[in-house]
Amino acid sequence: MTNAPDFNLSDALDATRGWDDDSIELDDDLLEDDDVESGYAEDTSYDDADPEELTLGAQELAERHALRRVASLRTELEDITEVEYRQLRLEKVVLVGVWTEGSVADAENSMAELAALAETAGSEVLEAVFQRRQKPDPATYIGRGKVEAIREIVQATGADTVICDGELAPSQLRNLEDKIKVKVVDRTALILDIFAQHAKSKEGQAQVELAQLQYMKQRLRGWGGNLSRQAGGRAAGGDGIGGRGPGETKIETDRRRINTKIAKLRRELKEMRGTREVKRQSRRRNHVPSVAIAGYTNAGKSSLLNRLTDAGVLVEDALFATLDPTTRRTTTADGRVYTMSDTVGFVRHLPHGLIEAFRSTLEEVAEADLLLHVVDGAHPDPEGQIAAVREVLAEIGANKVPEIIVVNKVDAADPLVISRLKAREPHLVVVSAKTGEGIEDALRTLESELPRPQVEFDVLLPYERGDLVNRIHQEAEIGSMEHTGDGTLVVGRANADLAGELAAYSR
Repeated sequence: MTNAPDFNLSDALDATRGWDDDSIELDDDLLEDDDVESGYAEDTSYDDADPEELTLGAQELAERHALRRVASLRTELEDITEVEYRQLRLEKVVLVGVWTEGSVADAENSMAELAALAETAGSEVLEAVFQRRQKPDPATYIGRGKVEAIREIVQATGADTVICDGELAPSQLRNLEDKIKVKVVDRTALILDIFAQHAKSKEGQAQVELAQLQYMKQRLRGWGGNLSRQAGGRAAGGDGIGGRGPGETKIETDRRRINTKIAKLRRELKEMRGTREVKRQSRRRNHVPSVAIAGYTNAGKSSLLNRLTDAGVLVEDALFATLDPTTRRTTTADGRVYTMSDTVGFVRHLPHGLIEAFRSTLEEVAEADLLLHVVDGAHPDPEGQIAAVREVLAEIGANKVPEIIVVNKVDAADPLVISRLKAREPHLVVVSAKTGEGIEDALRTLESELPRPQVEFDVLLPYERGDLVNRIHQEAEIGSMEHTGDGTLVVGRANADLAGELAAYSR
């Protein structure tokens, strides 16, 4: 016996009448209450925007963020299949490093960079440990005792993967996986994974695949029956008498297929390299100077390109967010035409195979007339970034290109660090691509460093030769221009080809 009132369906329906009425008036006090918070996310930067109005970079960023894996997502469901369907789990990793030289701060910066790489690849960093050694252990990279400690950390945290801050030999990878019982990857594999996620163009995807295959070829390993002979008796699918023998193992077959694929990718990249070379020759023929933006990853190269040229390329606070080079045509204040190219970012210990695979892209830097070396002024070790970038530039033959150091993110940098960099690098400008501070100074410095035409001219051009006047504006440096009754009087400097055409009208 309960004291609950009798339930009447008609009364319940009458009580809900008007719930769907759009004319319901809300309490004004409730609407004006500042303490009322929405339970929905407030970031609608791309929700209301017309996709056609967004730049290409903004569209790519929105697409990249359309599906993000979520950490620590929980569900009340008990069925494990439904849990896995509804839950997109971050890969949990433990970072391991070996400190062989430098200070403790250098080791900590290296581990912080490895953590940023791991998070960019889509993982959650649980622990990070590093060991002081004269050199990495040839068998297990960190030594037998440390391997047991790492195994205990992995078991205690439930990590899926161990990432080592160095390039591991195949035997080191195999020994670590056998002892720790989880997947082990090195710094090279991690960087290649990020490149594979961010490559968009056909050339970029081919370059990444080539680097991955070169890395994988040396690290093939067989599992159990995969190492057995493929050729044998008739029962094994062989040729019977005369056909028995060692045959070809599975690992040899995989290696042969990888070599075939590598050869195919190199042929394709050679053809793409020819296309890029034709474009460079066209710019040289027209005497169009080229400026290359290079620097450490996440230093703000794409942001600087957008600020200088309104390129609209993708900008994201992540390592290696932009892989495919972007070239934009722009003009100086006095009308001279030049091109500006954004390139792939560099990093400490950049894998050599990656440099080889991206050599055709990096040639944009080596063939440039001027290099804008972008440095992250807010980084704990900007000098180390400069040294790492210059090491790669020397490897690709770009160390003789005239260089301007552009210290970016001055709005977040320590003034003492900026002063230290100015004392160290005399040819330096300080900017903030985010706020626009220093951009005008950077443009003036850039334009003053562009190669100048060598031949002086003083001509009187008839008004029917407007084509030559247009070329003078685009290719030459104008000292003075005056419109007279007989024609256009122009004094300036031009390249040899244009000066030869103007010689017929010299005064």
